[in-house]
Amino acid sequence: MEYLPQIAFVVVIAVATYLLYKRITQIRKNILLGRKESRTDQRPKRWKTMWLVAFGQKKMFKRIVPAFLHLLIYVGFLVINLEVLEFVIDGLAGTHRIFAPLLGDFYTVLINIFEFLTVGVLVSCIAFLIRRNILKVKRFHSPEMKKWPTLDANLILVIEIILMFAILTMNATDMLIQGQDEHYAQTGKFFFSSFLTPLFEGLNVSTLILIERSAWWFHIVGILAFAVYVTYSKHLHIALAFPNTWYSNLKAKGHMENMPVVTNEVKMMLGMPVEGAENPPTEVARFGAKDVNDLSWVNIMNAYSCTECGRCSSECPANQTGKKLSPRKIMMDTRDRAEEVGASLAKGGKGLEDGKSLLGDYITKEEINACTSCNACVEACPVNIDPLSIILQMRRYVAMEESGSPASWNSMFQNVETNFAPWKFAPTDRFKWAKDVKND
Repeated sequence: MEYLPQIAFVVVIAVATYLLYKRITQIRKNILLGRKESRTDQRPKRWKTMWLVAFGQKKMFKRIVPAFLHLLIYVGFLVINLEVLEFVIDGLAGTHRIFAPLLGDFYTVLINIFEFLTVGVLVSCIAFLIRRNILKVKRFHSPEMKKWPTLDANLILVIEIILMFAILTMNATDMLIQGQDEHYAQTGKFFFSSFLTPLFEGLNVSTLILIERSAWWFHIVGILAFAVYVTYSKHLHIALAFPNTWYSNLKAKGHMENMPVVTNEVKMMLGMPVEGAENPPTEVARFGAKDVNDLSWVNIMNAYSCTECGRCSSECPANQTGKKLSPRKIMMDTRDRAEEVGASLAKGGKGLEDGKSLLGDYITKEEINACTSCNACVEACPVNIDPLSIILQMRRYVAMEESGSPASWNSMFQNVETNFAPWKFAPTDRFKWAKDVKND
């Protein structure tokens, strides 16, 4: 019986590790449904981008109030979880606050810093709940933010609040037990949790130990369960923000990628030298993107990194003028389709051959045609997600594979092809207007 808590702790860690490994492996497979794309150039710039945007949260501070609240949660998440190291050692070794005797008074300082951040996280989570559910910030209540997305956001905030209260409860009862049980080392006073000690004064030692141990177990199991839950949630950006920003598109915002096959065909028609012309590809699988496998793996990783904050849609001129386009929905739909295909393949199902596709069943032509290609969504995203890339690839498919673009677009395409300009007159007549002005 002496080692039962340690055995239970090892079992809990093992189960959480297995579930995390299984889920992370599935997410990796889903991301790799996309075609290959190299994003390893300009490594110094990529590292700088990751440190500034993901770690430094540079783009968050375009909106000061939510940025400050998010920073409290972010720093709290990083620093408070250092205490988890002590939890793990104590759980495996059967000790209690193993670092307290080693660090002495500095241990008390550290715990007080952790508690300060704990209260900061509490305040921030409550503020975010108020913004979402009482103030009802518009971007949190768009059509795509119904049911699960809204529940997910609220759940994560409530879970964080409960976990923070568990820490304070554990520390409050721990202070009362010290001096009454030799297993509990003297640590000094913890400022914030001391406000909770009146709730537990008068209880006998065994009851206090039961409450303290329950809070300890609740916190560590809660953290492990939270880690698993995050992989199914929009909060996966906690981990993916870092690789997502490292693999950002570093080219100029106005740059649109051409299809190399099409570019080479045009060059050959014009008699220009083409690299690799001696070994041309025998067949092009598809022009543009119809389903997730036509997108690049970076596009799908972007979708899994989406925080669903809605900053992209709130800056989108098409969305703000009442069009159906929502860049956030584009990313959510891409992630949902990748999840659907991945789950089907994992069960030995039809996968991509299920009769559905990203374009049509998830994202409509009306949505992608509303995009003005202004890049406002890309600029607004706190983690450098690129919805425009997905939109352009789907529009390319509609135009080149289906000839399904709007009639006015098709006329423009034809004019560009025959007259080298969007207008329906010969290049030789292009400057007639200048002569007419001169004559006038």
